[in-house]
Amino acid sequence: MAGRTGMCRAWFIPLFVLGLWLIAPIQAQTTRNPHGPISIPCENCHTTTSFSPLRAQPEFDHSRTQFPLRGMHQNVACNSCHVSRVFTEAGTQCANCHADFHRRQFGAQCENCHTVQGWRAATRSVQDHLNRFPLFGAHAAVACDACHRGAATGVYTGLSTQCVTCHQPDFQQAKSVDHRAAGFPTTCETCHNVNNWQLARFDHNQFAKFQLTGAHATVACASCHVGGHYQGTVATCVGCHSRDFAATTNPNHVTAGFPQTCETCHSTTQWLGAVFNHNTTKFPLTGKHSTATCAQCHVNGQYATLPTTCVSCHLPDYQKTTTPNHVAAAFPQTCETCHNTTQWLGAVFNHNTTKFPLTGKHSTATCAQCHVNGQYATLPTTCISCHLPDYQKTTTPNHVAASFPQTCETCHNTTQWLGAVFNHNTTKFPLTGKHSTATCAQCHANGQYATLPTTCVSCHLPDYQKTTTPNHVAASFPQTCETCHSTTQWLGAVFNHNTTKFPLTGKHSTATCAQCHANGQYATLPTTCVSCHLPDYQKTTTPNHVAASFPQTCETCHNTTQWLGAVFNHNATKFPLTGKHSTATCAQCHVNGQYATLPITCVSCHLPDYQKTTTPNHVAASFPQTCETCHNTTQWLGAVFNHNTTKFPLTGKHSTATCAQCHANGQYATLPTTCVSCHLPDYQKTTTPNHVAASFPQTCETCHNTTQWLGAVFNHNATKFPLTGKHSTATCAQCHVN
Repeated sequence: MAGRTGMCRAWFIPLFVLGLWLIAPIQAQTTRNPHGPISIPCENCHTTTSFSPLRAQPEFDHSRTQFPLRGMHQNVACNSCHVSRVFTEAGTQCANCHADFHRRQFGAQCENCHTVQGWRAATRSVQDHLNRFPLFGAHAAVACDACHRGAATGVYTGLSTQCVTCHQPDFQQAKSVDHRAAGFPTTCETCHNVNNWQLARFDHNQFAKFQLTGAHATVACASCHVGGHYQGTVATCVGCHSRDFAATTNPNHVTAGFPQTCETCHSTTQWLGAVFNHNTTKFPLTGKHSTATCAQCHVNGQYATLPTTCVSCHLPDYQKTTTPNHVAAAFPQTCETCHNTTQWLGAVFNHNTTKFPLTGKHSTATCAQCHVNGQYATLPTTCISCHLPDYQKTTTPNHVAASFPQTCETCHNTTQWLGAVFNHNTTKFPLTGKHSTATCAQCHANGQYATLPTTCVSCHLPDYQKTTTPNHVAASFPQTCETCHSTTQWLGAVFNHNTTKFPLTGKHSTATCAQCHANGQYATLPTTCVSCHLPDYQKTTTPNHVAASFPQTCETCHNTTQWLGAVFNHNATKFPLTGKHSTATCAQCHVNGQYATLPITCVSCHLPDYQKTTTPNHVAASFPQTCETCHNTTQWLGAVFNHNTTKFPLTGKHSTATCAQCHANGQYATLPTTCVSCHLPDYQKTTTPNHVAASFPQTCETCHNTTQWLGAVFNHNATKFPLTGKHSTATCAQCHVN
């Protein structure tokens, strides 16, 4: 029996395999591949016995995929990652398999901190903590959990970097100085450092704005911060030294009303031996004052109210001085005007600081010479106040008789009284030319100074009256001699005609006076050209000026350089000459000497051309007689009409149409401008759609344009029913049935 069983088994297995082989094609046609897109043979992973379990060592190279297996990934079972049988559905990100204990605080890139060698953080950037809070000093030896408490719930992103975040207990339990009671700020780094928490140092200058210098640098904190009082501690010296201020008697600070700014005299190096710098006050100490003791001036401890004027101490000196007597002379009590702090006696007065500086002989005179009888305050400063006798007795010239002003300084100076010099150029009549060498008596006859006139004719009237070339009186010349004469030379007078209303140019500049000023006519001579050239005007025949009624403004065509060869600038008229007009002779237009009444319209000359033109016929078409609309002066033939200047600009196909296509039978003036006036036949014969049956308006331009008549487009959005959505793609016939 056993033999049969073994034989059956021996035959069964091959037959079973053969059956599988026979039905495999049928199954291959009906069974779906569970792995999705894969090209490797099944036997690389599966056995011939069944699809599950897999071969002990599947023949699959994972390094050829997008996710090579390295480190601890090499020992992970395939099914751990490939939960789905479709291999391409397996994720390649760490977060696809590993739960994020950090709750997305670091993002989904686990590899930024972890490696495939082990789950513990191993990336160097994390070890060194090189982010916004580098680990230095004692921080480098602290475990991560000490700050980031709880691996699964720990806070990483957004964790505060303030010291007090971790050191709050240290702040609250500080014993050497109770931080909370003292009102210390929670910025631990102000005093502590990362190397040693206990060795706190406080920068008194940086944070308290009170630099510890001198004896302050060695004083214990409690000496100033009594009772642990830190915040709001007074930073003024008197805040601690008020007792010293009140107890001081040499001098008595309270009685003297000294300010409580101790630093004015004291320093932090040494409290005793205070020094006061008087130069910082309104009364700096100089000369003898700098060696005086405080008590010499500050009698009876008077400091705050002591005046700073010299006379407050030196009034006795002022009152007893007799050389000169200060009181009698009413000298001002500003001692510093003459005295100084170096030497009281030997006072010097600087007269140049007054309104009367001393110069010349005045600077060597003694005070008594001027200040007679001790007169100082009321002494006048005018020269005449001392020199009136000199003024009254002078006879060369006699100052009194000549009514000279009593301003002695006009001619005299303090260096030398005699030999006075008068500068005539400071008056209204400066001396120039021959006047500068004349003696005073030549003009100021009989001692006349104050009332002497300054006009030339006041002296030269005889010269004016006797002059005959030309005769000044007969010609009514003005008596302003300086118009032609100068002070350098009286004879050889020159008149500058260019200063008149008639400047001399061209031939006029070489003419003699008599040629124009005939019979000595000067004042009433007219300045118009025709006043001299009327005979030339009347006898001219080419053209005849009189017959042509030419204006008598000779300068329009003639000039002073050359009378003959006159040139008329037609461009200065209302009819400038251009094109063919500029080469025409005067007679071609001005027929029969017609100048003044010649019209300036084109048709006035070209009416025959207008009447005989037949292409098109201007008269039949009722064309306007404004020839310049189509013609120009350069070329009369080949006229061009700009239709765009009309109410019907030519666009599209219209711009290439000939005139006759629209203006049939020479119809120009009455031709309508509507589209339908030409396109009515098109309107009537159109059947797609039938315009007449549909009662379409005859405004062709609503759908048609001049570029292309066919393929008209109607803008439905301009109607009361804009097309939107499905309506915009519907054909016209879908809505407009029949």
